[in-house]
Amino acid sequence: MRGRVGPDTLAIETVARFPNGPVPREDGLHWDFPALLEHSLAGLRAAGPVSSIGVDSWAVDYGLVRGGELLDLPWCYRDGRTAAGVEAVHGRAGPDELYRRTGLQFLAFNTIYQLAAERRLAEAERLLLVPDLVSWSLTGRAVCERTNASTTGLLDVHTRDWDPELLALVGLDPAQLGELVDPGTVVGDHDGTPVVAVGSHDTASAVVGVPMTEPDAAYVSCGTWGLVGVELDAPVVTGAGRAANFTNEGGVDGRTRFLTNVMGTWLLSETLRAWGSATPEQQSLAALLEQAAAHDTPVPIFDVQDPRFVPPGDMPVRIADWCREHDQPVPEGRVALVRSIVASLAEGFATAVGRAAQLSGRDVGRVHVVGGGAQNTLLCRLLADRLGLPVLAGPVEATALGNVLVQGRALGALSGSLEDLRALVARTQRIVRHEPTGVVR
Repeated sequence: MRGRVGPDTLAIETVARFPNGPVPREDGLHWDFPALLEHSLAGLRAAGPVSSIGVDSWAVDYGLVRGGELLDLPWCYRDGRTAAGVEAVHGRAGPDELYRRTGLQFLAFNTIYQLAAERRLAEAERLLLVPDLVSWSLTGRAVCERTNASTTGLLDVHTRDWDPELLALVGLDPAQLGELVDPGTVVGDHDGTPVVAVGSHDTASAVVGVPMTEPDAAYVSCGTWGLVGVELDAPVVTGAGRAANFTNEGGVDGRTRFLTNVMGTWLLSETLRAWGSATPEQQSLAALLEQAAAHDTPVPIFDVQDPRFVPPGDMPVRIADWCREHDQPVPEGRVALVRSIVASLAEGFATAVGRAAQLSGRDVGRVHVVGGGAQNTLLCRLLADRLGLPVLAGPVEATALGNVLVQGRALGALSGSLEDLRALVARTQRIVRHEPTGVVR
């Protein structure tokens, strides 16, 4: 994405897109990082001359480097190997202690569990999280951007520095980690162009791009996952927060993203993949969503957080199995199943918003939906009805906007607080407001 920023300017355009998915090998699921890097470099060439570069990606996954080369393709967090890592870590530090120290929700694929199952850690000179691996490939400088470090389960939630005891628990030498840097730091340069650390966890950048101009706002950053929560000035590390599986992740400017992971549009994309639709995915999904919006027969609401929905696989079969096990009718036909998925996602998001408000003490009077889910009108309507609150949809490319806003501020093209940056988003981007109808469907 190429962006233009200024005091009254914020615009982005797509210059290149490329596919990405887990690569199955005999030993499990990996990421084809060399291909991702080559696609990224091709995208930079397509963008032409720019003032700076910022990198964001998904969290928790990493690459091991020795002698300037990857030891192997990075593991994909959806691989089942982490079950052994969970057992190993919890045998030495229980969930209560881990939450007290890191403030991080339990997810079986958190980096700490992956590393406990990692067999080649001792061979590596460096461990770099995915966006830092890209930045290192561009600049030759190994750093660890703090918002993404906060997702590893290895960062002290209070000091925002590495927890040496947890590093030792998984056998990680601090010397294997790059210097911790904050968003806005110039990491180095790529062919003379500055590379700026942004909120390199994509949700951290997305939250910068949420046009939260009122203090009573919650957000749903909806893509493959739905990240649902509120932004706070300090972490909330309580037993109730841990029980509800809420996390305290780092945000830009030292803010705390108090949120929980809810299954997102992964359910829809995997369902379409299972059906093997012959038409392009977006066209197929758009048609199905339009029909699902007109579907007025009741559909089952299933638990989108059931662990069976995390790995790749046949989602229609898994959803049918869940319904049978819970004495719910199985959706009949593709349209009914899509309606059931979207309604279940709306229910999951609404529940998470309510818990975020309760646990943080923050009054929520509106919810912003950003990311790909902002285009899903049915999802936004159903969410507004379930919450009884207005839902403001957009911008779709909040992550890219947050990325370029942090770059622009680092270069001096912009100034001000996060609130100032968000006011610029609100002035320049299309936001669609969905009011509750008073009817829960």
